Amino acid sequence: MTDIPVAVSSRELTARALLTGLLLGALLTPSNVYSGLKIGWSFNMSVIALLVGFAFWQSVASTFGRPRWTLLESNITQTTASSCASIISGGLVAPIPAYTLLTGQQLGSPALMAWVFSVSFLGVWVAWYLRPSLIVSAGLRFPEGMATLATLQQIFSHGAEAGRRLWVLGGAALLSAAVKLMDTFVWMLPRWAPSTHLERLTFTFEPSLLLVGFGGIIGLRVGLSLLLGALLAWGLLAPWLLAEGLVRLPAAADGPQFAVLIEWLLWPGVSLMVCATLTSLGVRLLRPRAMAKRGDWRLPRVALWPAVGLGLAVVLVVMLQIGLFGIHPGLALLSIPLALLLATVAARVVGATGIPPIGAIGQLSQLGFGVFAPGQVPVNLMSANTAGGAAGQCTDLLNDFKVGHAIGAAPGRQAVAQCLGILLGSVVGVLAYQLLIPDPQSMLITPEWPAPAVATWKAVAEALTGGLGALPLDVRWAMLVGALCGVTLGALEALLPERRVHWLPSSAALGLAFIIPASISLMMTFGAVLAWCFVSRWRSLGERFVIVAAAGLVAGESMAGVGASLWQLLS
Repeated sequence: MTDIPVAVSSRELTARALLTGLLLGALLTPSNVYSGLKIGWSFNMSVIALLVGFAFWQSVASTFGRPRWTLLESNITQTTASSCASIISGGLVAPIPAYTLLTGQQLGSPALMAWVFSVSFLGVWVAWYLRPSLIVSAGLRFPEGMATLATLQQIFSHGAEAGRRLWVLGGAALLSAAVKLMDTFVWMLPRWAPSTHLERLTFTFEPSLLLVGFGGIIGLRVGLSLLLGALLAWGLLAPWLLAEGLVRLPAAADGPQFAVLIEWLLWPGVSLMVCATLTSLGVRLLRPRAMAKRGDWRLPRVALWPAVGLGLAVVLVVMLQIGLFGIHPGLALLSIPLALLLATVAARVVGATGIPPIGAIGQLSQLGFGVFAPGQVPVNLMSANTAGGAAGQCTDLLNDFKVGHAIGAAPGRQAVAQCLGILLGSVVGVLAYQLLIPDPQSMLITPEWPAPAVATWKAVAEALTGGLGALPLDVRWAMLVGALCGVTLGALEALLPERRVHWLPSSAALGLAFIIPASISLMMTFGAVLAWCFVSRWRSLGERFVIVAAAGLVAGESMAGVGASLWQLLS
């Protein structure tokens, strides 16, 4: 099978398509940084970019007689915007803050931008060389890419539908932003709890429409799993820890005691998540249906500029590990084949399931470097960051390649758009991170910034550096129980038929609930239940507008939060 040819006259990699994608990516990247530090999850920005780009340029074409906005230009815009916004997979909300927390060292802006760009740049070329096998030959589904393709085809078939969805998106974003700004500058919204005891256990009302929006996106199964995890961790385990004296609160403890309780609860939560994702990953790859078909893997055509791109990415990643983190050249070089291997694994999993196992890839890298370089925090975090960052951009671009292959786009032009997107994303993402978190040591892993991904990377690095023997006996038993639960859930998620998996708690959500305050889990559960009720009652309207409205709530509050932080800093 070969690529569908693109007509010479087709407008694709145009200045307006690139600039629109870059502008939208720059606006939406801080949203992902904000939500990543808040709850450990980010949102794919492809659909927002499609809707905004289509509505704007079709209006310009109708009003001023400009050339009509094409399907291929929309694809370039969403490719550019999504690559820009997905820059957080380069480590901004996980290993980079964890490195600062453990070493006390904080990179300057230029160095951090160069590092985030380099690991993401490596992922672009891994995706380029995987494309012939995974998309052209094997024809893996890539569910996230197919969802973007369906939206793209729908708005070009029914132009008015894009306008209606954009109104819903904009209205939800304005409402969410207004609530956030009022809570910050006008009148702090109440954060009440049924009792003082429950307040200490973080069971409070959190007035955040961003959390409601994320609940609508993640769905009922994940939302209820968060509720179950919150009840287990903060409703049962936390009171038991206090009663048994395993965790002691300060004498004048008042308000939510997240910072004290999380030092114990994160260990079983991290063990559950890591073991579940690694088990599920391994089972999926070993099952016959997950393996490559005969003839899937074919040698790609040798072309000069992709080879130069890959070589440049390898040199950048290795030199920056040596120069910025003092990593031994041999270990820096070792990170490259490991990154290529694990990015390929992540690509196959995403192609089959749509679930990007970036966290599992990162932790698997940490385990590998824990063997090769025991006790070395920079190696354990930043060399492992190479695999996680490459896998993140690799899977993002493969989803875009899936869309492009279906509509006859030129993959080389998409690769150019992806590179420009990560270049701008590196700058905007780093600035947004440093603006929001000027002092990681005092701000992160707190009720305001739970940063669950940071807590996970930090915990794994500590365990591998200091050894499990350095942890209290009760914590080690909790880790063992969490690991056994994770292995069981991960295996069941991979082995059970899809219709039965819906009845199984989500291991990722269950473990996450141990690492974030119960108030966050409760609000996300509320959003998931609300979205499910709406879709159940008004199915047609729900399928068209619920995800769009939820995306608006997420984008509105996160962008308002970034703006509020900037204003307070300047003031």
